[in-house]
Amino acid sequence: MISKNFSAQQAAILTAIPIGIMGSLVFYLYSHLWLPSLIFLISIILLAYYLINFTIQRFIYRKIKLIYKLIYQTKASKKEEFYFKNILPQKSIEEVNEDVEEWAVQHKEEIEVLRKNEVFRKEFLLNLSHELKTPIFAIQGYIDTLLNGALDNNDVNKRFLGNASKNVDRLVNLLIDLDQITKLESGELFLVKENFIIQDLIKEVFDSLSIKADEKKIKCFIKSGCELPLTVFADKEKIRMVIINLVDNSIKYGKQNGTIEGSAYKIDGRKILVEISDNGYGIAEEHLSRIFERFYRTDTARARKVGGSGLGLSIVKHIIEAHEDTIHVRSKTEVGTTFGFILPTART
Repeated sequence: MISKNFSAQQAAILTAIPIGIMGSLVFYLYSHLWLPSLIFLISIILLAYYLINFTIQRFIYRKIKLIYKLIYQTKASKKEEFYFKNILPQKSIEEVNEDVEEWAVQHKEEIEVLRKNEVFRKEFLLNLSHELKTPIFAIQGYIDTLLNGALDNNDVNKRFLGNASKNVDRLVNLLIDLDQITKLESGELFLVKENFIIQDLIKEVFDSLSIKADEKKIKCFIKSGCELPLTVFADKEKIRMVIINLVDNSIKYGKQNGTIEGSAYKIDGRKILVEISDNGYGIAEEHLSRIFERFYRTDTARARKVGGSGLGLSIVKHIIEAHEDTIHVRSKTEVGTTFGFILPTART
């Protein structure tokens, strides 16, 4: 009797029984006939149950129809009107309660997502503004200085023009990366998969970035024991972009005389684990969950000093997810970092 979860039928029967008992007792006191009193009892209970249940259902569902319309905040279509008139009245109060609770949970989740997206949007616009302003203001400063007389100074003009050119390159790279990540997120870039040897691709990337690596005397090599060629089935150029970004980061944040090693391991006969490891400065634990966000930097001052758009790891994440896998990272400060992802083996 103390339950708060009665259905309309339970509430009706619990109300009808006392009414029937009281009515039959009155009838018995006047007639002193137990059989007619019993029949009267059953009749009153059934009649009261029907009337109470009918009233409750009609009253409640008229209100519920309004609630449903408010929930969906729209004028009912023909399909919805059919639902309100024919399907909704057949639902129990418990089922309606479940619908409302499900709606509430869904909208709570949607509101939470919207809040997170709003925070992300503000951070993104703030970071994008900063990333664009830095090279633009630098270019503006060099050009203004040249126009104000430094153009005639041969010791200064070439250096300033060179610096302005570097900032133009930085701006172009930022716009290219933004275009890439926009296309990746919108699904406009399609994968062209083929069979290729992953170690050969890693070596090609090492060769293409050898000048950068040599400047810091960083050695790049395939890990011992991983030399056996392993063929994967993936978009070669997209995976090249992934490895370039990972190796480039390892060089930027690597130590003098450091190492970068690529490795590939066959797992469960159908997949290959690819890893790029370095012995650089590493990433603090509190940053690991956010390093794949656009423009996120673990060390703002040093990150801007070494350059880059701040979109590289975000591009990596989207490319690997397009291959139906997840990029993972292990890192410890002053020890090094390892990025890894899984690709399917070759198709015949």
